[in-house]
Amino acid sequence: MARNEELFQAVCKGDRVKVQAIFQNAIDSNLDVSELLDESMIPAMREMGDRFSRNEIYVPEMLIAARAMQAGLTIIEPVLAKGNHKPLGKIAVGTVKGDLHDIGKNLVVIMLKGAGYEVVDLGTNCAVEKYDEAVSAGVNIIMCSALLTTTMMYMKEVVEHFKNNPVVKIVIGGAPVTQNYADSIGAHGYGQDANEAVRIVERLSGALA
Repeated sequence: MARNEELFQAVCKGDRVKVQAIFQNAIDSNLDVSELLDESMIPAMREMGDRFSRNEIYVPEMLIAARAMQAGLTIIEPVLAKGNHKPLGKIAVGTVKGDLHDIGKNLVVIMLKGAGYEVVDLGTNCAVEKYDEAVSAGVNIIMCSALLTTTMMYMKEVVEHFKNNPVVKIVIGGAPVTQNYADSIGAHGYGQDANEAVRIVERLSGALA
C-alpha cells in the first residue's frame, strides 16, 4: 500500500478527528490497518521528529502530532492484536527516582509506540526495583529520563544494577543529561530528544536481534 497522504498530513497537523475517521473507515472497509500504520502514520511521526531535531517545530507541535497518532492507535490496537501484529520490541520508559517530571518521558513513550514498539510506561519516581520488574516482564531496553541535575545521578545506580546482565541495555536522556555523562556511567545510549531516542532504540534492537 502506498502512503496515505491524507493520514500522513492529518498526523503532522495534529488532526485527531481526521486520524480517527481515516482508521475507522479503514476498519469498516476491512482494509489492512497495519499497512496504514507502517506506511503512513509511522513515517509521519518520523517526519515530525526530524523537524523537531532541526528546530523547525517545538514541543507543543510534537505533542499535538503525538496525541493525534495516539488517537489512531487507540482505535486500531484491538484490530492489530487480533491480527497478531508483532511489535518491534518491548521497551520500558520511566523518570528516575526522585524526579516527578514526565513531559519528556511521555513524548518518548508516544514516539516509540508510533514507531511500532510495545512500551511499558513506568511513570515517574522510578526506583531500580521498578525497572527490575519490567525486565522480569520481558523488557530488554530501559529508558531513563530526568529533568534535574540532582536526580539524574540516580541513572548511575540503574546502570550499575544491570551491568552484569548482558541482554539489558540502558538509554538515558533529559534536559541536564549529556553524551559525556552517559559515557561516564556506562549507559548504552543517550537521546538528546525523543526522535533521537527512537533511533537509538532502533539501533540497539537491531543489535539484540
